[in-house]
Order: sequence, then C-alpha cells, then structure tokens
Amino acid sequence: MKSIFLTTIFAALFAILLAACGSSAQSQVIPAVTPSQIMALPADLRDYRYCEIIPVFQEGLNLRVEVYNTLGSNECPTDLWAKIDADKLKELYGAAAVKVNGPRHWVMNNIIGGGATAAGKVVEFGGIEMVQRAVLETRIWQGSVGDKFYTPNEVHRTTVFAYWKGNMVYELTTPQGEIYRMQSYAQIADPTLTIADLETLGERLSLPEDWTYRVRLLTEDSDLKADGVAYVINDNLYNAYQKVTP
Repeated sequence: MKSIFLTTIFAALFAILLAACGSSAQSQVIPAVTPSQIMALPADLRDYRYCEIIPVFQEGLNLRVEVYNTLGSNECPTDLWAKIDADKLKELYGAAAVKVNGPRHWVMNNIIGGGATAAGKVVEFGGIEMVQRAVLETRIWQGSVGDKFYTPNEVHRTTVFAYWKGNMVYELTTPQGEIYRMQSYAQIADPTLTIADLETLGERLSLPEDWTYRVRLLTEDSDLKADGVAYVINDNLYNAYQKVTP
C-alpha cells in the first residue's frame, strides 16, 4: 500500500522518563497479528482521523520509543479508543511508559511511506489494529524525548507528505528562521478542535519568545520530506509539526 502514514511524536512525559531511570523493565516485543482490519484510504487525507499508541522501552540508559497508528487499518473507533488503558498496556509489555496519542487528524493531502515506514508490523491494542510507523531512540536524560512543547524530537521514518495547491498550511517559525509545518492537529487538550479553527490557532498558542504562527494558502503543490529522519515538535495543544528541510 503506497499511501500511508505519518507520525507525530508526542512521546513520553518527562516525569515518566525520570521514573524510567530506576526501572528494570526491558524492551519486550509486541507481538504481530494477522491483519483483519483493512480500510481503504480516501484520495485526500486532509482532516482524516487517526490515533496512535506509543510504548517507551528502557534498555539500560537508552529509551526506545515505538510509534503505532491506525492509518490504513481503521479510523480509531471511538468506543474502543475510550477503553484503552495505558497503565495496563505498560504492565502487559513491560514498558517504561505507554502514551495514548489521539484522536488526531492529518492536515496534508497525501502520504507516501518508504522503507520500514511502509512495511511495519501490524499489532493490536484493545481491539484496535495499528501498524508500526516509526521508532525513536534516545538517552534517558534527554529532555527532548519528554512531553516538552516546542522542542524537536528526532523521529526515524521515511515519508513524503504532499500538500496540494489551494489548501491552507499552518507553520511555526523559530527566531533562527527554521520553519515547522503542521502535519496533524490533535483533539487531546481540546476535544472540540476542528480544522476550521486552525486559521486562528495562533491566538491560543503559548509560543516561545520570538516564535511566530502563520497560515498561508498554497499557490502550488508542496512536499514535506523525511529521508530516514524527521524533526517533529508539538505545540501546547499537542498539534504536531515537521521541520521543513531543503
């Protein structure tokens, strides 16, 4: 399947990272299942709903963050998603933490994945099948892995996010001129947030000093690429952005 995923790393709370320092839990393989939930994707993914489960495993002084999402399997059934218990999943898999990330909605129009991103294993959490889409490996003292807003996370994946002419894009610019383009908005801090609200989202963001938020209409198609590594940040409402690189 060519059209697939992105990921947004929403990762683990910094407090959980500190707790993991004293944990003896080792990474355990989350078993693959035979896919039984297959959903054809729309031609345009803009505003398409998905959810993620993000287990964090400690291996000595290292943390391995695995990202699973529902794209191509289902649209994250509301009733099953409400029953997901992160603590039970943490205990079941011997994880240092498990992050429940969603619901979310894409704001690009199409996604093309390559390598492991396109061929991740299928797993099942609480009746919801998901595909492994990305992995983040870091050290336990690196705060960038934590739930820190406006802090880059290095995500290992190969993707092309296609934004089509005539659509709005939502971007953050740092004081150094770096641009981060929104890849998905989240209904986590605000369950009522919609794509229409993104045009005035800047009024609600607690931006770092000299950061700016802008909305613009694309006059031509634009691709946002990650060739093995993507740099992803979250704003204070958990919306996710990927760094625009040459």
